[in-house]
Amino acid sequence: MRCYDLTKWVTGLVVFSLIHPSFAQQENVQPGLLIRCDDIGMCQAVNLAAEKLIAAQVPFSASIMFACPWYQQAVDLLRGHSQVSVGVHLTINSEWKNYRWGPVAGWQSVPSLVDSNGYFFPSRALLFANEPKLEEVEIELRAQILRAKQSGLRIDYVDYHMGSVVSTEPLRQLVERLAQENGWAISRYLGEKDIPNMYAIAPQAKQDSLVRVIAALSGNQRHLLVCHIGMDTPEMAALEDLNTFGLKTMSKHREAELSALISPAFRDACRARDVKLITYRDLIQHVGLQNVKRPD
Repeated sequence: MRCYDLTKWVTGLVVFSLIHPSFAQQENVQPGLLIRCDDIGMCQAVNLAAEKLIAAQVPFSASIMFACPWYQQAVDLLRGHSQVSVGVHLTINSEWKNYRWGPVAGWQSVPSLVDSNGYFFPSRALLFANEPKLEEVEIELRAQILRAKQSGLRIDYVDYHMGSVVSTEPLRQLVERLAQENGWAISRYLGEKDIPNMYAIAPQAKQDSLVRVIAALSGNQRHLLVCHIGMDTPEMAALEDLNTFGLKTMSKHREAELSALISPAFRDACRARDVKLITYRDLIQHVGLQNVKRPD
């Protein structure tokens, strides 16, 4: 297990502790649950779902795809809700038929990352078959990070769309270096452990599945629930995953995840197990960026 002595991250911790000393001074945390909602800014249906989650007062962390067309709406939404912890959902894939996006840096700057139409490849297999150059990945990730910083939002962490930017050791080292430079955490580097998510569960069964998972949590551990929320709108219903493993009727799956998260049954399950909903900002304050460690 690698531990990074990161000056900027330590500085960030000190600032966070001064702002919120009560949390930073805790010796232990009760069972904590981080809800990380990926793909924010991908399309309007996802942004509307995030808005509903905020209205329901559910603490969560929002991973924004700054390469996608609807990121600006997401920025406008989150600018008014500073309690939401924001992350950069680093992406070098574009997986939806008839709805594609390309590099923030421009396809001419990163030709090894794009197809003949200048879009990101829909799968990791196609991307790596094209032999992406590490220096071009860095150019693109820096462009996405710059866009995030220029948005005016407070950024707490980074993570990765479809796992592509951490698929190899050189790529993972790049992500770690970029996070260090900006004083940000990396999702899964703060001791939080994934719990079963709702992604592949049938829409009608997602709420019950989530409640069972929460009921099984125990100990003073920090858990990560990765979610993909959305609304069952015509826009999202038209999306078709170009990957063979992609789910059908994705709009119904995503709305069902949202419904589960805002349900009284979920809140009751958390209360019954004394599970505290936290965000990445909370976790950074407690763990400290100087203790960031690559997961095993």
